[in-house]
Amino acid sequence: MTRHEGRLGALAAVDAPAAELADRMVGLSVRGLPPGYADGMFVFTRRGRRGDDGRWTAVPEGRSVRYSAIVALGAAALPEDRQRDALAGDTVHDLVGNLLKELPAVANLGDAALIAWAAAESGHPDLDAGLRRLAELEGAVRPGDPVYTVEVSWALAALVAAHRVAGDGDGLSGRLDHARERLLTGLRGDRLYRHVLGPASWYRAHVGCFADQVYPLQALARLHAHTGDGDALKAAEQIAAGICAAQGPEGQWWWHYDARTGGVVEGYPVYSVHQLSMAPMALLDLADAGGTSYLQEIALGLHWMTSRPEIDDELIIEELDLTWRKAARDDPKKIVRGVRAVATAINQGSRIGVLDRIYPPLAVDRECRPYELGWLLYAWLFSLPRDTPGKQG
Repeated sequence: MTRHEGRLGALAAVDAPAAELADRMVGLSVRGLPPGYADGMFVFTRRGRRGDDGRWTAVPEGRSVRYSAIVALGAAALPEDRQRDALAGDTVHDLVGNLLKELPAVANLGDAALIAWAAAESGHPDLDAGLRRLAELEGAVRPGDPVYTVEVSWALAALVAAHRVAGDGDGLSGRLDHARERLLTGLRGDRLYRHVLGPASWYRAHVGCFADQVYPLQALARLHAHTGDGDALKAAEQIAAGICAAQGPEGQWWWHYDARTGGVVEGYPVYSVHQLSMAPMALLDLADAGGTSYLQEIALGLHWMTSRPEIDDELIIEELDLTWRKAARDDPKKIVRGVRAVATAINQGSRIGVLDRIYPPLAVDRECRPYELGWLLYAWLFSLPRDTPGKQG
C-alpha cells in the first residue's frame, strides 16, 4: 500500500508531512521487527545500550506472548512477502500458530483475547481454540471481581472479529452481548474510563490511563461497525472527544486522566507508541465506523515525534529501525504520579504545580517493545470493514 491509499491517503489530504512520517514509520516497523523475533516468538523489549564509542545498540530481552499477538495483528495487514520480511521468514499464519500452542499456559484474559483476535483477523483455522481459552478465562471472573479495562476491551474486540468471520457458532452472539454490556456498564456515568472496572484503591479508583481510553474506543467503534450498535458508537464518541479535548498543545497524548471529569491527572510520560500508533489506530477506527474524524489531532500527535518542547533527543532511531519508548520525568519512584492521584482523589482538578519544577520531563526511556511496531502497522495499513448493521443499540 502506498501512502496515497487508505488511511495514509486520508491523512495526506489533511497534512502531507504527517502522512509522509507515518509512511516512513511503516517501513521502519517492517525492518525493525526481525531483530526481536526468535524461535517463533517476540522478545519483551530491545533495550538501548551505549557502547564505549558512544553508539547505541538495542539488546533483546525476555519473551512476550502478548507483544507477539499484537505484532501478529499488525503484520496481518501486510502481503505475504512483506510478512516474511517482518517475521524473519515466517508468515502471520506461522506466528499465530505458535501463539495458539501457548494457550494452555496463558492465564491472562487480555493475552488470550489478543491471541483469539489475531487468529480471527488472520483467518487461522484454529480460531476455535483461541475462543475456547478466552471463554475459560472469562468464566473464571466472578460477579463483582475487578477487571482491567484494557483486558475487557480486547475481549470485546476479539469477539467482534470472531463474530465477523464465524457468525454465531458456539454462542458467539451471546458472548458478544455480554462483553458489550460489561464494557458499556463500566463507563458508569464517568467522562472517561477508569483503569479498573470494579473495586480499586481509593486513591487511584478515579484514574484511567491513555490505554484505558484507546482500547475501549477501538472495541466499541468496531462493535458499531459490525452491528450498528448506537450505544457503542455514542460511548466511543464520548471517549474520543474526551482525549482529544485533553490533548497537549504540541500534540501530546497525555498519560493519566481523572475519569470523572476527563481532566489530566499527570501528563508524563508521553509515549512514542501513543503518538504514532495507538491514538491514530483508535481514532481512525472510529472514523471508519462512521464516527467523527480527528485527522488534525492525529497529525498534531505525529508531529510531536519530530519536534517537541520536552527533550532535544531524537526518538526515531533510523539506524536501529526503532523508536525510543517515551519522554518522561526523572522520577523513578513515580512520586508525581502517586501524589497527583491522591490529590485529585481528594480535590478534583488539584495540580500541585511545584512538582513540574522539581521533576521536569527531561528523561528518555531508551527501549523499544515489539508491540509498538506491531500497532503501528495495524494503525496505518488496516482498514475497518463496515458490515450491514444487525441491530441498533
